[in-house]
Amino acid sequence: MKEVSSVFWYALAICVVLVVWGAVAPEHLQTVSSDVTSYISEAFGWYYLLIIMLLLAFCIYLIFSRFGKIKLGKEDDKPEFKLATWFAMLFSAGMGIGLVFWTTAEPISHAFKSPPGAEAGSNEAIRQSLQYSFFHWGIHAWAVYGVVALALAYFKFRKDFPGLISATLIPIFGEKSMKGMPGRLIDTLTVFATVVGVASTLGFGSAQINGGLSYLFNTPNTFGMQLLILAVATVLFIFSAWSGIGKGIKYLSNVNMGLGFALLLMLFIVGPTLYILNMFTTTLGGYIANFFDMSFRLSPLNEQGRTWIDSWTIFYWAWWVSWAPFVGIFIARISKGRTIKEFMLGVLFVPALVCFIFFAVFGVSAINIEQNGIDAISNYSLETTTFGVLQHYPLGEIMSLITIVVIAIFFITSADSATFVLGMLTTSGSINPANSVKITWGLAMSAMAAIIVYFGGTPGLQNMLIIAALPFSVVMLLMGGSFYKAAKQEIVKEPRRRDRKKKKQEELHTKIS
Repeated sequence: MKEVSSVFWYALAICVVLVVWGAVAPEHLQTVSSDVTSYISEAFGWYYLLIIMLLLAFCIYLIFSRFGKIKLGKEDDKPEFKLATWFAMLFSAGMGIGLVFWTTAEPISHAFKSPPGAEAGSNEAIRQSLQYSFFHWGIHAWAVYGVVALALAYFKFRKDFPGLISATLIPIFGEKSMKGMPGRLIDTLTVFATVVGVASTLGFGSAQINGGLSYLFNTPNTFGMQLLILAVATVLFIFSAWSGIGKGIKYLSNVNMGLGFALLLMLFIVGPTLYILNMFTTTLGGYIANFFDMSFRLSPLNEQGRTWIDSWTIFYWAWWVSWAPFVGIFIARISKGRTIKEFMLGVLFVPALVCFIFFAVFGVSAINIEQNGIDAISNYSLETTTFGVLQHYPLGEIMSLITIVVIAIFFITSADSATFVLGMLTTSGSINPANSVKITWGLAMSAMAAIIVYFGGTPGLQNMLIIAALPFSVVMLLMGGSFYKAAKQEIVKEPRRRDRKKKKQEELHTKIS
């Protein structure tokens, strides 16, 4: 493939080494990576809390600053996708399959298994369970995605730079450096994080779909069945990738948002409706009132509290950072033509609000069952929690079938988005990478996912993703600084250009007179 860059081969070599390590010695990979991950959580917990808040503050500042009027593209560029389609696409890529399961599993865990700061099963634990779910899936996560997407979209569509992470740092380090080895290392790190993250998700997702089918229809819960699910999904997402971002991902995202909201509405109606509304309102108030306390909470004097924070908040912050290259590049690609103010308002608040609604409906429905002694939902495995909840409400079988379809489409759109991003990163930033490159990455990710599932190396590779997040967090800070430097120069130059244009018009008018 002549069109691929050297980054393709660097990243592929690293991924092969990791897959072989995970296949030959999965326990060793998990042990080593777990030790490093634990050290990062303990030593850099304060760092993650501070940089995430810094990124969020930067995003909020941009909405109200003079930079808000800058368009992510040329002045006459129009948005490629309608607003509703844009929301659906960025939400599908940004949250995807995890949202279906964590909307029940996380509140149940916080309320009845491992509460953040109260007695398990108490009213306070139940209240905190939803509040911290909002916190982990709210605007902090989308600020991480937003900064990466903003810098990429600005430099690609307004400045005509290559669509690469390294290219966004040219204003700081210079073009020569970013086109040399330092730039290639940054782009290789980006590709590595994307491949390992999506491959882990594909492996985990196939296990989740298999678990749901087994729970509902007693199908075999085996590696062979997971492999079959993975093979079918691979064919579908490669076909979607082949059809292009304007067709495959666009249509699938719209369909999935429609199905997702239909499922949400059904459960809201047949579930504990009044309880959901009361808890949503109370939790939203608690989230806002305790926003800064949760954002900076580390519990240095409480070992149990610190362990919980490391396991949940620090893990989530590192996880969002590790996914930022993949999601950020995709959001940048679909955001051409929007102003920075419109972009930030859309990316920060709309998906976060949708997450809050999903957590309120699914989470409260799950809590209601265990709270009233109907079933011990906290004893269910992650892949069956949602199905276990739905079976206790009217239309449970129909909702479970819709859930499987939603999971499958999230599965496909995440992989489809990843093939595009990987193709873009390994073809020197092309926004329309060749189908052969996208399909190669699709097959590579699926093969890695199959090996991971078979040999049980998923936890080890997920840890590697968290490890990769630490150096990339520094890159993210530099991307924000680079954007600010370039945008500020543009703001300063714009009045001068207008003054020169006005002066020329006045001179021309004088001559004519």
